[in-house]
Amino acid sequence: MSVGTVDRIIHNRGQVTEENIEKVNAIIKEYGFKKNIFASNLAFNKKFKFAVFLPQNQGLEYWQAPLDGIAKAAEEFSRFGVTIDYFFYEYDNVSFRKMANKVLKLDYDGLLFAPIFYEESVAFLSEYKKKNIPIVMIDSNLQEIEEVAYIGQDSYQSGYLAGKLISYGVKSESNILIVKITRDIESTSKTTVYLQRIQGFYAYFKENAFLPKFNFTEVNVKDAAKNQLTTKMFLGIDAVFVPNSRVHIVAKFIKENNLLGIRVVGYDLLKQNLDYLNDGVIDFLIHQKPEEQGYMGISHLYKKLVLKEDVKNMIYMPLEILVKENYSYSQQIKL
Repeated sequence: MSVGTVDRIIHNRGQVTEENIEKVNAIIKEYGFKKNIFASNLAFNKKFKFAVFLPQNQGLEYWQAPLDGIAKAAEEFSRFGVTIDYFFYEYDNVSFRKMANKVLKLDYDGLLFAPIFYEESVAFLSEYKKKNIPIVMIDSNLQEIEEVAYIGQDSYQSGYLAGKLISYGVKSESNILIVKITRDIESTSKTTVYLQRIQGFYAYFKENAFLPKFNFTEVNVKDAAKNQLTTKMFLGIDAVFVPNSRVHIVAKFIKENNLLGIRVVGYDLLKQNLDYLNDGVIDFLIHQKPEEQGYMGISHLYKKLVLKEDVKNMIYMPLEILVKENYSYSQQIKL
């Protein structure tokens, strides 16, 4: 049997007899065979183009981190024919829809996407799925869209963890303030995320009857407005939970007004958050590893398309807790 015949059987190119197919399959079964994906891709000069569709990182410190992870993955996988095109939109609905229409008209092998505006993102993904290519969401998960991969935190579970951190070591009745700090645009999947965190937060106290009594108060604040926090809000408050990355707004107010003895829990390693963590104003930051989300998102597409591997569609990031001491140590290790 010729090499050409074997090659046609392995790659399912037809023009071979059933007898030869059975012989080759028997040999493969007996001795094992693994297709060299890299060699095949190189031989046919195979290229893979991925689209990355994210908010602009200008003025939004958080979004630089996933871009760093994406850039790392792009460099690592470039030698295997992977290239990446970036599509950015400003943090408003109009800019998102304009860029979404552009992305829909272009052809790619895979898409990495962060759903920010809820209704618009659902509409975009519902249409993009018709292309029948792999899609990975990071940061926020739209559960309404089936068969789309998600890499990020379990928001409910991270809120549950925040509740545990708030209650840790508390022996008597306590008053908790939940500060919901939002942007002017409310219709975002980010809103869904922090609501899930709040649900998980309350669930912790509900499911742990052995805890002392906790009293909860919620306030809503717009991050663009000034003078919305008052010292009256913090009277008798023992701990504050901010279910997103804007915890630095509360920390600044607490420090400026010398409100001592208040435990503060929030999210994300923004520079301002870390400054207040190091100052001891913020006690705990829950880190959702956005850089790793970006890297793993591209890696997911690479494994699925280049390596032809079966990959999980749901990958939850570990819930990492940062305090002043372990953050300082981790920075020393990096240096």
